[in-house]
Amino acid sequence: MEALDVGGYVLVSLAALVFLFLQSWFAATVVRRVVGVPTGWPRTLAVGLVMSAVVAVTVQYLYRAGTGQNTTGLDVSPGVAVLFMVLALGWIFALGVGALVMLEAAFPTGSLPSPQSLFFGWKSRRRRGRRYAQVVSIAVRHGLGSQLRGFGGDSPGRDVKTARALKESLAEAGVTFVKLGQMLSTRRDILPPVFVRELETLQTQVTPEPWSVIEPAIAERLGRPIGEVFAWIGSTPLAAASVAQVHEATLLDGTEVIVKVQRPKALNQVTQDLDIILRLAGWLNKATTWGRDLGVQSLAAGFANTLEEELDYRIELDNMASIEASLTRSGKFDVTVPHGYPALSGERLLVMDRLPGQPVSRAGALLTELSGAERSRLATTLLGATLEQIIGDGIFHADLHAGNIFITPDGKLGLLDFGAVGRLDPATQTSLGLMLYSIDQNDSAGATDALIELLGRPDGLDDREVERAVGELLLRYGGARASQGQKLFDDLFNLVLAHRFSVPAPISAAFRAMASVEGALLTIDPHFDVVAVSRREGNRLVRSKLKGTKITDELQRRALQLMPMIDRMPRRINKITEDLEQGRFSMNMRVLENPSDRSFLTSLFQQLIVAVLAGAAVVGAIMLITSDEGPLLTKDIHLYSFFGFVLLFGGFVLSMRSLMLVFRRDGDG
Repeated sequence: MEALDVGGYVLVSLAALVFLFLQSWFAATVVRRVVGVPTGWPRTLAVGLVMSAVVAVTVQYLYRAGTGQNTTGLDVSPGVAVLFMVLALGWIFALGVGALVMLEAAFPTGSLPSPQSLFFGWKSRRRRGRRYAQVVSIAVRHGLGSQLRGFGGDSPGRDVKTARALKESLAEAGVTFVKLGQMLSTRRDILPPVFVRELETLQTQVTPEPWSVIEPAIAERLGRPIGEVFAWIGSTPLAAASVAQVHEATLLDGTEVIVKVQRPKALNQVTQDLDIILRLAGWLNKATTWGRDLGVQSLAAGFANTLEEELDYRIELDNMASIEASLTRSGKFDVTVPHGYPALSGERLLVMDRLPGQPVSRAGALLTELSGAERSRLATTLLGATLEQIIGDGIFHADLHAGNIFITPDGKLGLLDFGAVGRLDPATQTSLGLMLYSIDQNDSAGATDALIELLGRPDGLDDREVERAVGELLLRYGGARASQGQKLFDDLFNLVLAHRFSVPAPISAAFRAMASVEGALLTIDPHFDVVAVSRREGNRLVRSKLKGTKITDELQRRALQLMPMIDRMPRRINKITEDLEQGRFSMNMRVLENPSDRSFLTSLFQQLIVAVLAGAAVVGAIMLITSDEGPLLTKDIHLYSFFGFVLLFGGFVLSMRSLMLVFRRDGDG
């Protein structure tokens, strides 16, 4: 019998809990619906649970008040108790709405960890926390924290100190942050010039991994013992970076190759750091206006995608083959690209032919043995090949600094490191070529049109003002010296930013390639006239695109595209003329055709109507509550006051909904 009693008690308790949950869910659903914004379910259910508990206590109290069981408290008739109960339920609901609005305003949905994350993923959070602390300590140690918080004052050298501290902090923080700084150095539309100059010199010094760590990593990624692939492999790396290191090797057939192997722990470190950067960018996007204006979330996502591609050596292998095919199709420039071995390469291992010679950054001895004419020829070949890739083929090496350009003992050029390769569509190639052609012809109008076509037209652009600025630039650098090439590029980019053009990532990569190759050109030949040769090569490339056969092919292609429209043209013209003759011609314009315009106006009117109704309800409620007229419900409360509290409930709920609509617009905007 006792067991049955215990079982019954358990069943009743379970039924009560289920009923409480369903009641809380129903209350939460109604509150969520009234608020009009998809708030998070955990907080909504929590508010609903509290509402259910308060409702239970209130109903019990008013039931006792209406049945005469309150000896020291409220004592009213059953009808009045029911009215009070309805009013109390409404105000409990209204306060629940208010609590949810305040929670959403203070902690927007998605800004706090999910409930399940409180119980799972402790190890990853602990690792991420340690890495957070490490990065923050690096920034503080270099003085970056006080500079960013403004403790350094407004001294003239403050920006320089902050930029240097940022560079040193990123360099010490590791490969991911070094790559982030290098990417930011190309975004002159985001960072001030002093930061760009510092970040352009960002490098990292690392200690090579010992051969005892690298040897098993190579064997694992080959999927077989090293001796089955290589007759010999050097245990001392030729070069070591934060992600990978490079070793010499010889294949079984005697071919000399280079083995690029990714450090065993590099991927985990990059993945962890990217997670931190993406989380930080998401928080800045939600919490700050400047973060949304700069698009830090999309910027971080683009950086993460680019870095993940650079860590996949299969993509680099494909890029190498694409650049090799591009130079082969051109046939105009003697530039060597190492041949890759797909059968021996993989996601974390790359095997390619060894290029003899030295990188330009360390080829001083080789260069001194060359005559001035030979050095000029090398520089012309390098610049011509770069412009041919960008304008002629649309596939180009996007990281042409002096360390990635080789000079062979026989005086030829070679390219290395194809992790960063840019691609331009045919329309962008043509626009870029036309801009260089117009610059060569001192045609400011043509250069302006090509610039607008290349970057798109920003809102409120003054074409005449841009044309005048371009014309002044062409006059200033019409006879530019070799040393003024970088200055020309800087002024052109500053012109783009001054007129609020947005620079798409592929075009930014092309500009970066042209800017970085200039340093290598002047290292090869300090007297090289970058501006003059760029103009000449740009002119040649555009003229090659405008050859008779190419123009004929293009016209035929366009004519085929126009044929369907030409077929329908006579019938349409005939209908228009008939309508004009018989007075039936009319034009229909839909002002709010764009869905975003309709959505904006709908939201605006919705907020206005809700705000007006809320204000009217509150004013009416105050008038009724302060009125001393009408029948008495109790000795202290008039019927009109009761109706005033009911009306105030409606005004309060409408006010909360209006606030949530404002919060949603601010979050979306």
